Formats: sequence, C-alpha cells, structure tokens
Amino acid sequence: MGESWRAEKLPPETLQKNFVEITPPLTDEEALVESNRCLFCYDAPCMRACPTHINIPSFIKKIATGNLKGSARVIMESNFLGATCARVCPVDELCEGSCVYEPFNKPIMIGRLQRYATDAMIAKNWHLFEPGSPTGKRVACVGSGPAGLSCAAELAKLGHKVTIFEKREMAGGLDTYGIVVFREPREISLKEVQMVQDLGVEFRTKVEVGKEISTQELLTTYDAVFLGLGLGRVPPLGIPGENLAGVYDALDFVESTRTQPIHKIEVGRRVAILGAGNTAVDAATISKRLGAEHVLILYRRGEDEMSAYRFEYEFAKNEGIEYRLFTAPVRILGNHRVEAIECVRTQLSGLDATGRRAAVSIPGSEFTIPIDMVIRATGQHKYLQLLDNLNVKHEKGRILINTETGQTSNPKIFAGGDCVLGPGAMAATVIAVEHGKIGAKGIHHLLTPQKQAK
Repeated sequence: MGESWRAEKLPPETLQKNFVEITPPLTDEEALVESNRCLFCYDAPCMRACPTHINIPSFIKKIATGNLKGSARVIMESNFLGATCARVCPVDELCEGSCVYEPFNKPIMIGRLQRYATDAMIAKNWHLFEPGSPTGKRVACVGSGPAGLSCAAELAKLGHKVTIFEKREMAGGLDTYGIVVFREPREISLKEVQMVQDLGVEFRTKVEVGKEISTQELLTTYDAVFLGLGLGRVPPLGIPGENLAGVYDALDFVESTRTQPIHKIEVGRRVAILGAGNTAVDAATISKRLGAEHVLILYRRGEDEMSAYRFEYEFAKNEGIEYRLFTAPVRILGNHRVEAIECVRTQLSGLDATGRRAAVSIPGSEFTIPIDMVIRATGQHKYLQLLDNLNVKHEKGRILINTETGQTSNPKIFAGGDCVLGPGAMAATVIAVEHGKIGAKGIHHLLTPQKQAK
C-alpha cells in the first residue's frame, strides 16, 4: 500500500483557516444592536431554559447600557464556565430555543452576547470574585472538568479549602482536551482553570485517585469529596481487525487537535466514523477539515435515534460528511493497515437494555466499503473499580445521587457531570456546571449545619 492511505496535506494557510473559530465574535456595534432587541422579559423563558439559570435579561441589559463588567459578573455568578458555555452550549435547544422571538426565527443571540461579555472579562483580566472567609473545612474534587471546576469555585467562594485531583497534565477535562479547536480555543478553558485557581483552589495534576493517592487517604484527609469523573476512553468494538493500524479512538483523535500542531496530524483519504453522537461529528468534521476526501458516519440506528445535537448533525452534513444509517460494522479488513470495513444492514426491533430501540442485523445484507482510516466513537468506559472502592452505589458505572443535593450513597461523597447521567440525558458542559453548583451547595450544607439552622 505504501503511503497511499494518507490524505494529501493541505497548504498551511488552508489548515489555519479551517481551524479558526467558526463563529466570529460580535463587534461592539453588533452587540449593542442585538442587546437592544431584547424585550427583557420579566418571567423570561430563556432564563428558565438555561440549566444554570443565568439571569439572561439582566446580563443583556447591562451590555445595552455599556456595563460589560456587570454583565460578566451576572453570567459568572450562575455559571463559572460562562466563557466556554457561550461557545459550546446547545443554545438552539435551550435559551435561544425558548426565546419569545424564536417562533419568528429571530431569537436573540444569547450565546454570542454571553461570549461578548465574557471575552471582555478575559481580555481585561477582571477578578470578579474573592475567596470566602475560611471555614476550616477541606474538600477534594476528583476530576477537573466542568463539574469539578464549578463545584470547586462555588465552594471556594463559600470559604472552604478545595483541592482538585486531576490525572492528566492539564486541568479542564473535556473543555481542555475534547472540544474541537474551531468551536473553542484551548486558551479559553485554561483561563477558566486559572480563574478557579485565583480563588485559592489547589490543583494537583498528574495525580490519579486510586493510584498516586488511595481512596482511603482521600476519605480520611478531606471532610467531603466531589466526584466529577466524567467518562473514560472509548471501549473496543469487539470485532475482528480493530487492532490494525489506522483504527483510532475518537477522543484521542479530537485531543490531538488540542495538543499538537494541526499540520502534523495525519488523516486518511477515506475515513469511517463509527457512532453518531457529538464526538462522532467532531471526529468527522476534523477529518474533513484536515483534508480527507471522503468521510462517512456509520450508525446502526436511524436519524431519530442519534444522540448528536440537531445542529451538530446539520453542521456535519454541510461540511460534506456522508451518513450511512442502519449500518453496523462487522469486521475491519486489511494487511497490517486498514483497507476496508465490512458492514451489515440493520433494522430496529424491540427495546434494548438501555431502553432504546435495538438494532438487529438483516441476514445476507453484508457489504464492504473501501476505507483508509476508522475512528471509534461508540460510547465511553465508566470507572467501575474506583466507585466500588469508594463504596458508592451505581448502576453499571452511572453514579446514583440525590438530584437535589448531589449526594451519593456515601454521605461524605457527592457527584455530578457525565458520570451521573442516565441513558438519553443531555450531556453538555452547562449541565455539568449546574451539577457542580448543586454538589457545592449540598457539601456546604453538610459541612456547616449550624449556619443553615440560623
């Protein structure tokens, strides 16, 4: 085969253009005009639709009156990761989808206005909050993704001493490693990490709970623990040929665009993405923008069953990605390196163990697609062993919590983010941020009962 599997390298200027943020910031004039379109509804449906309940009319009105610092503070009081959420939130399904202008296809650009205010905050390095008066209590947050950062920030503002344990080199979790560059530069996530650190939160990176620090030490050293574990790597497919060169984990592939120079990342000429969630769309659009000639998303169910947001699905189609629905991989073919993928047609049957329509193979419908590269985006592992060691109840790795407090079956341990989401639940940074807030409130109530009684 030689090197015929590689896509032709795009010129540096084309690559740079392909990986610039796809949504430009509003100009001062655009922000002023857009903010003055808002009706500042008293019982704002957009605010009710926001998982973190940002006072949207208030922050927009402050933009309209030139008070950007006040606007940023309103946002950050409810969502400490407001800069990231301004870029990656599924606003069509949340705040903007509930705007009173939405039926006329002209909802207020809430996300872009939020970005306008938080970009100003970052550019001018505004310090909007201070640590609270020390309570003498110590809290550990396991994982530095959006749930852990949100929880840590809220606890620090209440005066608790917080330490975040992160097994990776950089903090920020999915926001640092897993968001495609043309949606959010890594610098935004790292700035939010710095803002949490500025509140006195200690970060211990390259420390994995259960290895560098035992679960027993964690529980005896700290007064409470918050688990913002997220999810693990993509599990094996369990089909022949997946160990061939040219088969990649979607998370690793997306991460490479956050940690390596774009021009050094190689992609096949013909790429197959297995799965139809948001990560699958990210892997597909990255492949296309790196120069892949033909990119396919293979999914065993239909369009209605896809877990990707609708706007992500449409974005991929506009990028020239081809969807092959009701298609399941059977084996990957090749001599040392991927050359083709054998698939089978499927149809929907009864419900599976997750409550979704099961996809069953149609006998005799096998076919083969020539492929140079396969990217697995078929779900993620959960941290079963760690949860068992912490004596936390879970359902196949999904941590069971009191949704009002974030408390687990172990009264000292709280949790939030992707690690608590059930099948079909919306997974988004903004959801994890709210979980972190709920967990912080629950922990504060646990650690300061005398204050709650007053």
